[in-house]
Order: sequence, then structure tokens, then C-alpha cells
Amino acid sequence: MQKKISSIVIGRHVQANASIYLFVGVLFFMGVVFGAIVVNSLSLAQKEDLAYYLQQFFGQVSTGQMADSEDLFRQSLMHNLKYLGCMWLFGISIIGLPLIFIFLFMKGIVIGFSVGFLVQQMDWQGFFLAVATVLPQNLIIIPAFIFVAAISTAFSLQLIKKIFMKQAGHFYISALFSRYVLFFLLAGAMAALAAGIEAYISPAFMKFVIK
Repeated sequence: MQKKISSIVIGRHVQANASIYLFVGVLFFMGVVFGAIVVNSLSLAQKEDLAYYLQQFFGQVSTGQMADSEDLFRQSLMHNLKYLGCMWLFGISIIGLPLIFIFLFMKGIVIGFSVGFLVQQMDWQGFFLAVATVLPQNLIIIPAFIFVAAISTAFSLQLIKKIFMKQAGHFYISALFSRYVLFFLLAGAMAALAAGIEAYISPAFMKFVIK
């Protein structure tokens, strides 16, 4: 029953803020495209340095010299929670609204650059490595980032309407904030799931592809 209510609340939220979701989704996609383009702007020396470190990393993976799964899970979870938490706090601060978009765009750049560099350096092998190492966890964490960016933007805009535009009608800030916290906890659960995939599933895929 509680899950059904939560699904209804989330569904109504998405419908009410469809334009925001469209905007942040397009912004993230633009970041991915820009990240892929940046790969082509690297100098030959920079590409060689990155390719060297990449080969060293894959060599360690093939010999089983990888970080402990628990440590990897902890690092991935903390990294994603910090990133999501910053965007969430920007929504409360109001003045941090542009930073939400910058953070989301940067996340897109990182993913686009990672995939683009692997494909450029290793052709089809790079593509399969990207599918094995980048795609699984990002199927979960990317929607979480878009979700948090959208809820933070919507919350910030509602605060602006109330404070600066003196919007008429009742404004239940406590209920709105409670829902805002609930949505962040949901995104945190998604981040934990993505970290689990990155720590326990992606390394197995990576070893399989490399070998």
C-alpha cells in the first residue's frame, strides 16, 4: 500500500514537472555529446598518456589486482551521494539553481568522455568495454541524477515564486520539504543500487571482456 502511494506521488510529480524533466534530460544528453567531442580535441600526447594509464589499469584487472569490492562500493556510494547531495542542497539555497544544471552537464561530460575515449582508442573492443564497465551502473545512476536535478529545480522555482513573486494561495512549505527529503532518499537508494552494480557486477563483466 505504501509503495503504491509513493508511486502515485512520484507519478504526479513527474507529470506536473514534465517540462523540467525534458529540459534536464536534454541538458544531460548535451553534456554526453560534448564529452564525446572533447575526446577529439585532445592532443596526441594527452591521448597517449591516457591510453597508457588505461592499459595499466586493464593489465591490473586481467591479473586480478583490483580494489576490494567493499571499498569500491563504499567509494562509489559516497561519491554519488556527495554529488546528488550538492544538487539537492543547491535547490534549497535558490541561488544555487544554475549550479544544478552545471553539475548535471558535467556528469554528462564525464560519461560521454569515458565512452568516447574507449571507443576511439580501442574501436569495437572499447565499445564492448564501455557496455560492460560504464553502462550497467549508469542505467541506474543517470536516472537518479536527472531525478534529483528535476526535483531540485522544481523546489527552487517554487521557493522563488513564493519569496520573490509573492505567489497567492497557500504554500505548505513543511509538506513540500518533507516530500523533497523523501525524493532524495529515493535517489540515495538508487545510488546504493548503482554502487552495488559497479562494485560487484561490473568488475566481473570487465574481466570477461578483457580476457
